[in-house]
Amino acid sequence: MFAELQMLTPLVPTREVYFVRYCKQLSAEQWAIVDVSIDKVEENIDASLVKCRKRPSGCIIQDKTNGHCKVIWVEHLECQKNTVHSLYRTIVRSGLAFGARHWMATLQHQCERLVFFMATNVPTKDSTGVATLAGRKSILKLAQRMTWSFCHSIGASSYHTWNKVSTKTGEDIRVSSRKNLNDPGEPHGVIVCAVSSVWLPVSPTLLFDFLRDESRRSEWDIMSNGGPVQSIANLAKGKDRGNAVTIQAMKSKENSMWVLQDSCTNAFESMVVFAHVDVTGIQSVITGCDSSNMAILPSGFSILPDGLESRPLVISSRHEKSNDTEGGSLLTVAFQILTNSSPTAKLTMESVESVNTIVSCTLRNIKTSLQCEDG
Repeated sequence: MFAELQMLTPLVPTREVYFVRYCKQLSAEQWAIVDVSIDKVEENIDASLVKCRKRPSGCIIQDKTNGHCKVIWVEHLECQKNTVHSLYRTIVRSGLAFGARHWMATLQHQCERLVFFMATNVPTKDSTGVATLAGRKSILKLAQRMTWSFCHSIGASSYHTWNKVSTKTGEDIRVSSRKNLNDPGEPHGVIVCAVSSVWLPVSPTLLFDFLRDESRRSEWDIMSNGGPVQSIANLAKGKDRGNAVTIQAMKSKENSMWVLQDSCTNAFESMVVFAHVDVTGIQSVITGCDSSNMAILPSGFSILPDGLESRPLVISSRHEKSNDTEGGSLLTVAFQILTNSSPTAKLTMESVESVNTIVSCTLRNIKTSLQCEDG
């Protein structure tokens, strides 16, 4: 098997791993899944180029007979030393970034999401604005596709080429571009993605709650033009209220623009992913229609703890000031725009500057609202 392990920032190289996977039922209630890298993987792969190897790793799953299971996870990697950006050095070297606790948190999150997706007895308060189960499933499926697309777009994969761009305001912004020729799931043409990662002296919880709150969206979203944001639908997809899919309407004098937003949080990381959607198209998805051919181009935020929880810092918001020891946040801001609907068009500096401006303004608005500066 081949796996590419990524963090949601282009500042940390992905870990590419070739390995053999062995699955075995140990007893009536217990299974094991074990991964290990071997020297000879495929004829066309030079073993000397493989920078990361799995020592015996994996999980043991035990059935607890009450609809639950116990999982023990072991992650044992041997990687060549490489330079990690100073922002992420602590979280990578501590094992938080690519360790067992991260994968366990992700597994728990995905299991919970699946339970809420399959549920037929959803309380009304957990599914406002969508009348049918078919509509709920269609919206949740579209939101998941949007978030997966977002994650794929912002990683430091060997399949992406990121160029560092100098900005007048001093942000460290990375830009990549791609051409979509035939994927119906996103707009056809030339797409530019701009990403910036910064440290903020704000707890991850406070930052996540601020960014997912539609009543405060106009404080950072330049597309809202400071206008009111109305909630059209709100679907829970986990026990934590932060795990939800919402549809929001941003109203201006000229028109009403709808936004699909997927917010996700677990013990390791949080994300707020969103995309502007065609009103007629999303209304048909709400009724239960298939969303697989709906073109969507996500942007959003990834929030990680900085790994320095023991350092006290002052957190400030518009409403309160308090001492906290939760640590600061590593915030990644990513925006994608369609610069030309013709896949044969050339990338222009104007389009690169346009998406850079969106990232810069968004970061500045977030810092202003939370009264903080990045390190």
